[in-house]
Amino acid sequence: MTTELPLTTLTRVRRGAHHQRTDRAALYDIVDTALYATVAIVRDDRPVALPVGIGRDDDDLLIHGSTGSDFFRRIAGGTAVSLTVTHLLGMKYARSLFDSSMRYRCAVVHGVASVVPPEQKEAALLTLSEHLMPGRSADVRAMTAREIAATLILRVPLAEASVKDNAGSLVEVDDDGEDRTVWAGMLPLRVVAGEPVTSPQTATGTPVPESVRRAAARITA
Repeated sequence: MTTELPLTTLTRVRRGAHHQRTDRAALYDIVDTALYATVAIVRDDRPVALPVGIGRDDDDLLIHGSTGSDFFRRIAGGTAVSLTVTHLLGMKYARSLFDSSMRYRCAVVHGVASVVPPEQKEAALLTLSEHLMPGRSADVRAMTAREIAATLILRVPLAEASVKDNAGSLVEVDDDGEDRTVWAGMLPLRVVAGEPVTSPQTATGTPVPESVRRAAARITA
């Protein structure tokens, strides 16, 4: 694919257009640093949106669900899908509520998914696992044929997408008579990992694996 994201009727940002990014690297950075996306379809003339774990495989976004899920079966059957990934970075406190806002990076992907064929499913699941829980596959038993068969893996091409980066400076609007002695600024926000909690069924004395420690450090960084 080209390094630039094409502008289409679906991807052109109209409000706050100066925040739009059209470089594919910005899109990949947003999805590569996210653990899930909000996946939306229209089902029976009504919108439905669900949070779903994601992982990128080259120019595709991988999502997965149960083969018994009506939601995923509809996507597999060709229903158009929209995926949104948002990193909320902070709350901008302006001197008026009207000028207050959020700081974020966001990607919206539009497309039609394709089903990963049976012979590629295990590799695709490992790609997802390595993104969501890096190194975990080496700690646990291999997936069974039954588990793989019960899982539907879908590829959504990262061909039609928009990126909006509103994480910039705290420049204020021109003075419109607001009280400059009122505090204004930003409250930064970030996701952090807590201390791992061991399952009560785990054998006494079993240490927390290094893969979990590394994942916690990556999320908190």
